[in-house]
Amino acid sequence: MRTRITAFTLGLTAATALSGVLLAAPADAADPLRIGFITTLSTPAGYIGEDERDGFKLAITQEDGKLGGVPVELVVEDDALKPANAKQIAERMTGEGIRLFTGVNFSNVISAVAPTVLKTGAFYVSLNPGPSVFAGGGCSPNYFVASYQNDNFHEAGGLAANELGYKKVVILAPNYQAGRDALEGFKRTYKGQVVSEIYTKLDQTDFSVELARIRSAAPDAIYQFHPGGAGINFAKQYANSGLAKEIPMVLPVFSMDARMMAATGDAAEGYYIASNWSAGLDNPANKDFVATFEKTYGRKPTIYAAQAYDTAKLIASGLDKVDGDIEKQDAFRAALKAADFTSVRGSFAFGQNQHPILDWYLMRVERGADGQLAQTVVRKVATAMQDAYAAECKM
Repeated sequence: MRTRITAFTLGLTAATALSGVLLAAPADAADPLRIGFITTLSTPAGYIGEDERDGFKLAITQEDGKLGGVPVELVVEDDALKPANAKQIAERMTGEGIRLFTGVNFSNVISAVAPTVLKTGAFYVSLNPGPSVFAGGGCSPNYFVASYQNDNFHEAGGLAANELGYKKVVILAPNYQAGRDALEGFKRTYKGQVVSEIYTKLDQTDFSVELARIRSAAPDAIYQFHPGGAGINFAKQYANSGLAKEIPMVLPVFSMDARMMAATGDAAEGYYIASNWSAGLDNPANKDFVATFEKTYGRKPTIYAAQAYDTAKLIASGLDKVDGDIEKQDAFRAALKAADFTSVRGSFAFGQNQHPILDWYLMRVERGADGQLAQTVVRKVATAMQDAYAAECKM
C-alpha cells in the first residue's frame, strides 16, 4: 500500500508538540520534491522498515515538512521483502517522475532496486544495506550509502572478538549477499581460528541443528548475524539450549537491536555487540535525536531509525546546496559527497566509493540504572574505518 507523507499527514502522526508547527506551514509553498521510499513494512521484518520510515519522517517533521529548506513528499510503499515487488514499485515510481529514492532495508532487495533506479539517471541514497557488489567495481555516481558497507559491522565484530581474547569461534549467517558479506568481513579482521562456518536459510526459524553443531565444536565464542525475527528466535533458542551460559556470543547490532532486546528479554544480557551507534552514544546530536524520537513515537529508536535520520539529514544538506533542483546532477552529487551535516553517529565522511567512513565500538548488553537492558559502550575498536572495496571504485 502506498502512503504519501506530506507536511499535513506528518502533522497528524507526529507528537502534539510538533503538529502545531507543521500546520503552520505556508499554503502556497512550492510543489514538494517527491522521494520514493521503498521499504519492508510487512512480514516479521516489518518493524525494521517502520523504524526507518519513522526516523526519516522525524527529520522532515523537525523542518516543517521540508529537507534543506525544500518542501518534500515522502512516497512510501511496502516491498514485503520481495525483490520482484520492490523492482516493480521502483519502475512505477520512476515512470511517475520520481528522481530520488531511499528506504530499502535488505541487500537482496536493494540489488533489484538500485540498478532499476540508476539506469534512469535518478539518485539512490541507502539508509541501510551496503552490499559489496556496489562498493568496489560496481560503484555508481548517483549511488550513495549513508549507513555503512555491509562488511564493516562484521570487521568491527572481528576486532571486538580479538579484544575479548577469543581464540576460536564458530560463525553463522544466512546464505544471501549480506550474510556472505558478514562472514567475509569478520574473517578479514579476526586473528583467531574459525572452527566452523555455518550458513542458514534466510527464512529459517528453527536452529536446533546449528546449536548442536556449536556444542560439538566447543568454541570460545560464537559470532552470528541474523537480523529481525530470525535473530530473536536464534537468541531465545540459544538461551533455552543452555549454550548462552557456556559460550559467549559476539554479534552485530542487527542481531540484537533495541526492539529485538525487548522481544528477547533476559536472554540478551551479556551479549557483546559491534556497532557504530547506540542510544547512549555521547554526542549532542544523538542525545537530541533519541529524546525527540522517544517523545514523538513513544518507543526507543533502533539503529535503523538512527541511520534513516542521518540519511534524511544528508539529503537535506544536498537539497539545500542546489535549492531542491536535483537535475543539477553534478552540483547535487558534490553536495551529497561533502556530507555537510551533523551525524548522530559522530564523525562522518564519504570515501571515494561514496560509502561512509565511520568509528566503530564494542558494546555490551547490560542493565541500566532503570533496570532495563541497554547497549553500553565498552570501548572504541576502530577509528575512521573505510571499507575493503573503496580502492576498486574508479570514480
